[in-house]
Amino acid sequence: MALLLAMETSTRAAAVEPYQIAVIPKGTTHEFWKSIHAGTIKAQRELEAEGIPVRILWKGPLREDDRDQQIQVVENFTARRVSGIMLAPLDSQALVKPVGNAVAARIPVVVFDSGLKSDKHVSYVATDNFKGGQLAGEHMGKILGGKGKVILLRYAVGSASTEEREAGFLDGLKKFPGITLLSADQYAGPTRETAYANSQNLLNRFGREVDGIFAVNENSTIGMTKALRDIGRAGGKVKMIGFDAGSASIKDMKSGDVQGLVVQNPVRMGYLGVKTLVQHLQGKPVEKKIDTGVVLVTPSNMEQQEFHEILYPPISQYLDK
Repeated sequence: MALLLAMETSTRAAAVEPYQIAVIPKGTTHEFWKSIHAGTIKAQRELEAEGIPVRILWKGPLREDDRDQQIQVVENFTARRVSGIMLAPLDSQALVKPVGNAVAARIPVVVFDSGLKSDKHVSYVATDNFKGGQLAGEHMGKILGGKGKVILLRYAVGSASTEEREAGFLDGLKKFPGITLLSADQYAGPTRETAYANSQNLLNRFGREVDGIFAVNENSTIGMTKALRDIGRAGGKVKMIGFDAGSASIKDMKSGDVQGLVVQNPVRMGYLGVKTLVQHLQGKPVEKKIDTGVVLVTPSNMEQQEFHEILYPPISQYLDK
């Protein structure tokens, strides 16, 4: 009898051993990544309520251009033998080998947010970034009345998600032959500070002739909008379209400085990433690609209830301040 009780106790202890899920974003400072983190905690709480204990191990590079540090984080979690890894690759090529090594060590990987040039991961959970870029290009064409001069402010070489947005934007503009590109080869860089400095440089060259600008992520949108204010060309004088719903950009849209935001659902992305990885760990089938959705939010529709949670993600419900 005592032996049976001991065996039952041992079995229960094994059953409650939590899945160790390492979540590795591109960075940790922008609101987008905090929303991703909130989504992973939402999934963790839901799974634990179902009797499936999960521990989220959240760690990303300090700068969104530090490929070496992100590679090191992946390698460290691989060495720790975590249950699974969720990764938003800073570089679609540079992270291929570390992911391959993790998979070879029998640690499954879910890629999220930004693509990887590999088929080793069990699922890709992300926005349709090309479609998001198309939405921006088509909206730009409409608000410019089909004619004018525009700038595309890129983000960083090797970032698959933003490269897809950039390609989508250029594709969306093809419907408007009266629109010409002033510049499409400049990069904002990894921070608001680099985005602001590079935006100032662009506007020093083209600030008086540009009619519209598309910036492809949170920090580039905020940096460019600030640079437009500095030269007195915000407030709709230059039509500004951005990507992602940081609180600063939402404020700028309310004030009239931003004419549109292409918005993802990062809480949903983090949530589905964890759920998908745990599902795979339980031996259940998962979809190879999961689209988490993308919408265009403008000053005229931003107060609609359907957009409330993606514009104002409930980060504080899940993360300590």
